[in-house]
This record gives sequence, structure tokens and C-alpha cells, in this order.
Amino acid sequence: MLDAAPRFIAVEGPIGVGKTTLARRLAQSFGSDLMLETPDDNPFLKQFYENPRAAALPTQLFFLFQRVRQLNAMRQSDLFRPVQVTDYLLEKDRLFAELTLTADELRLYDQVYASLAPQTPVPDLVIYLQAPVPVLLERIARRGKSYERLITEDYLRRLANAYVEFFHRYTAAPLLIVNAAEIDLADSDADYRQLLDRVRNRPAGRQYVNLAAAGTIRAPL
Repeated sequence: MLDAAPRFIAVEGPIGVGKTTLARRLAQSFGSDLMLETPDDNPFLKQFYENPRAAALPTQLFFLFQRVRQLNAMRQSDLFRPVQVTDYLLEKDRLFAELTLTADELRLYDQVYASLAPQTPVPDLVIYLQAPVPVLLERIARRGKSYERLITEDYLRRLANAYVEFFHRYTAAPLLIVNAAEIDLADSDADYRQLLDRVRNRPAGRQYVNLAAAGTIRAPL
């Protein structure tokens, strides 16, 4: 039932959890517009993983400019399409800034953010994918991006914890929190269909689910 689906879905989660894969599949299922982050376009990203202190500010500002451009384009597009899907929330941009910037840099970042941030539509549904750090590291290694080999376990752990804190306080939209550790949203149609059914049911408020591999939904967390 396409008419039962949320009209604007944002997929979120730490590096390696599978948010872009899920966003692509949801967009295909709903025949919708798809808006993705493009980290490979950031010329500072490799430098950041090599020397976080030296490259944190230009890396963060590049991502901020990129996301704001995309969301401004989305505001000007046809919002009456059945579904819009993104693989990020603009609000999470500051989560990364807080992890990587000095106090002075963060003040500058906040000034730039306040001057640029568009009045973006609020998602009808946010899907937050979670997985333990060892699972994230294994998935990052499997996809084989050279600059991602420089990601440390400590940085990934701090990032995952920051996501937990961010979504603990998040109340702007209905939130579906999914334990994605044991499922394969890339290659398993059965695993993906479980989640798609939840999305089509338009969850309200905050829901926690474990999706078991091989097609069985476990009890809520």
C-alpha cells in the first residue's frame, strides 16, 4: 500500500550500519526521490582520518555546505511525490561537529550553521539503525573504501555513543529504532521485507524492534 507509507523518510545511524543501502532500497520500493550524502566528494575526508585535529573544521564545513545545498534543492522540488527518502538528518551534522571540533571551532561552526540551515520539512518517519562497534568495523572493512581503513575503533565507538545520546533526546518525528546487527538489508530480501512492512505501517511515536535474520520479527527491545 504505497498510500500508507510516510511521505518523507530519513534513515540514520553510524558509519557502516547500512543506512545508504536501506535508503536506496526504500526509494526503489516506493518509486521515490532519493537524496544521499556523498562523502567521496569531500576532499578533506581522507586528511581527516589521517590527522583529525588538522582537518576537522574544513571536513565538517564541507559536509554542512553539501547537506544544506541538497536540502535547499529538496525544498524547491516537487514535495507532492509519494515519498522522499534521505540517508541523513541535517540535525545530526552537529553531532559530528561536537566530536571533532575545538570549542572555538564549534562556535564558528554554530555561526555558519545558523546562517545557512534551511527550514527543512520534518520527516514523517526517521529510521535509526543500530549495530555494535565490531559489526560496524566489519562492514566498513567489507566495503573496502581506502580512506575508511583509517577509522579507529575509538572514534567509531564515540560516534556510536553520540548517536545513542542524540536519538535518546530526539522528538521531532516518529522514530523507528532498529537493531541491525543480525540482519542483511543489502542482500536478504526477507530481512528487508520485514523492515519495509514496519515502514508501511507508519509507526507513530518511538518504536524499538529487533529484526531477526531468516524472516522472523522478535519481540520489541
